Order: sequence, then structure tokens, then C-alpha cells
Amino acid sequence: MPTREDVESFLLRMELEHDEVEPGMYLVRTAAGDAPLVMSVSPPLVVFRLKVMAVPADEERCGDLFRRLLELNATDLVHAAYGLEEGDIILTESLEMENLDFNEFQATIESFQLAVATHAETLAAFRA
Repeated sequence: MPTREDVESFLLRMELEHDEVEPGMYLVRTAAGDAPLVMSVSPPLVVFRLKVMAVPADEERCGDLFRRLLELNATDLVHAAYGLEEGDIILTESLEMENLDFNEFQATIESFQLAVATHAETLAAFRA
């Protein structure tokens, strides 16, 4: 099973800027928006989370936004999903460490970058 050091070597191999803020928790700077990707190595999982935007204060807009996010979850995202956390819209995905390899890790990072890039215009209409 890959270790925390293996996961860090994947970050280095992808030449991604990152900081280990506590053992097993990394802030990774990618092309996926302004906020860093938070990656947590917590065996048996590696969890990826990215703050996409704040939830709008207007409840009517929230309903439309949540509907659109559910549609994107169903049509555009393979493994990752949009969710809510403490007033923020996040993009999240978990991978099992047992069989984790570089290709799966790289695909996850790139899927976050692609989702943020392709959904940016759609979500911009809902920004507060």
C-alpha cells in the first residue's frame, strides 16, 4: 500500500507547489482556481477538497445553484462531486490508498482542474 511519502512523491513528480501544513495534510496550488486544493492522507483514504465558491445569500438563487450542481454531478463529474460545507460549495473526491498509483492520482488532480475550468462560467452567474 502506498504511504504518505509516496503521495508526496506524486506531488513532486507532477511539479505541483505544495505545503504540508500538518502531517499528511497538504495545500496544493494548481490551475484549479484561486483556493488551494486541500489533500489529506488519512489511511485508508486520500481525500481531495477544493473550495469553489461561497453559497449565495439569496435563497432563490441557492435553489437554482443547487439544482445546477446536482446536474453537473450527474453529467460532468465521474468520481468527484460538488457538496456543501459550512457555507461554501466544495468539490471533493476520495481515493483508496490500497491500490493508489500515480496515474490515478494525476487523473484526480487534472479532473479538478478541468471541472473548475469548464464550470467557471456556469457558476459565475451564482457568485455573491
